[in-house]
Amino acid sequence: MTLRLTDEETEALRAAAEAANMSMQEFARAAIREKARSWAEQREAFLRAFVADNKDLLDRLAR
Repeated sequence: MTLRLTDEETEALRAAAEAANMSMQEFARAAIREKARSWAEQREAFLRAFVADNKDLLDRLAR
């Protein structure tokens, strides 16, 4: 996989990685893992809330 960044994105990545005392690759990989984890948690929370809020409807549909 090749990740193409704009000059501005590259500079932002460089600055953030330097501030975190990480390489740009390490920082980018950590950010991707964190975003994926966060997205999965948000998805699970939405599904739990949806099921709880629509329990009666889902029970009727299951019959």
